[in-house]
Amino acid sequence: MSLNRNEKAAVVADVAAQVAKSQTLALAEYRGLTVEHLNKLRVEARAKGVYLHVLKNTLARRAVAGTPFESASESMVGPLIYGFSEDAVAAAKVIADFAKTNDKLVLKGGSYAGKTLNVEGVKALANIPSREVLLSQIANLLQSPIASFARAIDAVAKKKGGGEEAAAPAAEPAAAA
Repeated sequence: MSLNRNEKAAVVADVAAQVAKSQTLALAEYRGLTVEHLNKLRVEARAKGVYLHVLKNTLARRAVAGTPFESASESMVGPLIYGFSEDAVAAAKVIADFAKTNDKLVLKGGSYAGKTLNVEGVKALANIPSREVLLSQIANLLQSPIASFARAIDAVAKKKGGGEEAAAPAAEPAAAA
């Protein structure tokens, strides 16, 4: 069923609104996938905040025109599923992970930060840890020197014998006064 002009304009506007919020575009050919597999992919994408859509390539080209994703227009050939995400790695990760378990989904490329990504580029982007993991690693790095310093102070206090025993007599005279 083909869309009329107004419906096409609405699709382009919807995709363009999503493109404006996104950092990453990942493209994959879905030829041969069953509806069940596509639904599973959509559920995974929705859970990770990825906008996943099967589009006509001409409509997709119009939606990305004038955006950093315009560089990926050359890759928009064949039956493609488009994944857009606000998170820099989410779209690439969802599509690449699903492609590992299903050989019918074939990565075709993508775009990140105004640069076109080939298949290897999308896979490399998918291998980067998520934002939450990176933030927890940074927090751990920031906490590590403080924790090490606290352990060192505790070890020195115990070695001198002034650890907990020294704190107890100081509390007794204050209570007697």
